[in-house]
Amino acid sequence: MRTEERHRLIGELLRSREEITVDELAAECAASGATIRRDLDTLASRGVLRRVHGGARSLVLRGENPGYGQRELEGQDAKARIAAGVAGLLRDREHVWLDSGTTATEVARQLRQRELTLMPMSLRALYVLTAESHAGHRPAILVPGGSLIPGELCFRGPMAEANIRSLRFDTAVVTPCALNLKDGLLAHDLDDAAVKRAGLESAGRVIVASAGAKWNAAAVALVADLESVDVIVTDGAFSPQELAQLGKHSVKVVNV
Repeated sequence: MRTEERHRLIGELLRSREEITVDELAAECAASGATIRRDLDTLASRGVLRRVHGGARSLVLRGENPGYGQRELEGQDAKARIAAGVAGLLRDREHVWLDSGTTATEVARQLRQRELTLMPMSLRALYVLTAESHAGHRPAILVPGGSLIPGELCFRGPMAEANIRSLRFDTAVVTPCALNLKDGLLAHDLDDAAVKRAGLESAGRVIVASAGAKWNAAAVALVADLESVDVIVTDGAFSPQELAQLGKHSVKVVNV
């Protein structure tokens, strides 16, 4: 089993178990105890789990929000499809505001050779856009500034919001933590919601990039209602009634 496959399996197991031992993981992954211990140290540094003597403890089942590392392991194929769907909706030479998060990082990966002007809201997306050399076009990058959130490595705070609002974008690509018909787009905290709101309110068009699992999921901070959204790109399937309600808000759904 390859390293990334072991990491994904360990993350999945700790979604349903509060604790797991090195011996149990070695059996599940068909790997040595030394290999598993190295895996756990790596995943702990990424915020996926907490190391304990003889094994690991889930952060999710203990009520802690999943860190970037945990989310990065989940739904990789779906995020890649969503990112490709978003990229297909963007025209060359657009000015694009790009939200933070694992799906936004995948969108950045799709845009590395596009002739665009991008303001990405995380260092992770910036790294993807600038780390490797590519022939042909490369996006022009605008850096928002503000406070950098540890772990997530995303930009937050009044400076980031002010810099966003000082510009006008053709398109905002928003990655909400949750969304539903009643409340619209939601985030897990007020600072994230404020940055997302600044991005979408500064753009002529709003594309929401969202895994199907975020539909009707729980989050506490309101970002904007569905009247602010033009397109939802998702791997989820809506019922005919939900599609009719989205249509009333003039929201187009792109399934990938």
